[in-house]
Amino acid sequence: MSAGNQTAVVEFILQGFSEDPQFQGLFSVLFLLLYLTGLAGNGLIVTLITVSPGLHTPMYFFLVNLAILDIICTTTVLPKLLESLVVQVDTISYQGCLTQLFFLTWTLGAELLLLTTMAFDRYVAICQPLRYGTIMSWPLCALLAVAVWTVSAINTSVHTGLIAQLNFCGPNHIQHFLCDVPSLLLLSCSPTIINNVMIIMADVYFGVVNFFCTMASYGYIVSSILRIRSASGKRRAFNTCSSHLLVVTLYYSTVIYTYFLPGSGASMESGKVVAVLYTAVSPALNPLIYTLRNKDVKSALQKVAPASR
Repeated sequence: MSAGNQTAVVEFILQGFSEDPQFQGLFSVLFLLLYLTGLAGNGLIVTLITVSPGLHTPMYFFLVNLAILDIICTTTVLPKLLESLVVQVDTISYQGCLTQLFFLTWTLGAELLLLTTMAFDRYVAICQPLRYGTIMSWPLCALLAVAVWTVSAINTSVHTGLIAQLNFCGPNHIQHFLCDVPSLLLLSCSPTIINNVMIIMADVYFGVVNFFCTMASYGYIVSSILRIRSASGKRRAFNTCSSHLLVVTLYYSTVIYTYFLPGSGASMESGKVVAVLYTAVSPALNPLIYTLRNKDVKSALQKVAPASR
């Protein structure tokens, strides 16, 4: 390794998802299906919205960004997990670990920011419908998308850079099936005060601030829907944001659960399950949620399908 960080450890050993050989085959099939479903579903979303002029609106523009994030997130984690289950290779190189850490932190942070942006889009659509086209202009949408990717990239660059400056000269057994900041800090021989401070700052901004911004948007949305007199009007208004609200609920429930986990051995196993939810299950379910509950997407799919025959 380079003399700059004086790292003695050249590879890490991942604990794996399950050490019970009886479940290795079952988990291999399950994660492979989740991975393929996530790739196919999100790839379909990107392709469908790109080729369908009727879906060229701000809401679907942000949905394309979400689908791309899901593809990157699940590809960052699941191939290595499948290798561990199928080929029984539990090691990951130092550079590979930092690479996985970089892209995982990037996508998770960007997804939190993007969900907040999508909540703002739904707020404008329902609470300011007459001004929607003016407020959610394409320059603003592009600016918001660039900000989502850039801010998260800066955040992950800081965390990965700080991790790269640490010395790893002792145990190299990561108590997880992936490389994340908390797991690596436990193995460091160097002081991690700066790392911990940056983690707290990132958690406050990406987790707490974005959560309250998202909840504030939906507070205004619910208030506006309740003021609609007709039942059909309320139903139409709710349908425009129900898919996004379901995705937000699934994603933040895993984040909140992880945040309040106690530091025990049992919680380490639970933490693996939660990590699977936001790296494998959520990317696989998001396309299904948006297609099964969205008439515009289903209509566009029906138009594209006959044309491809």
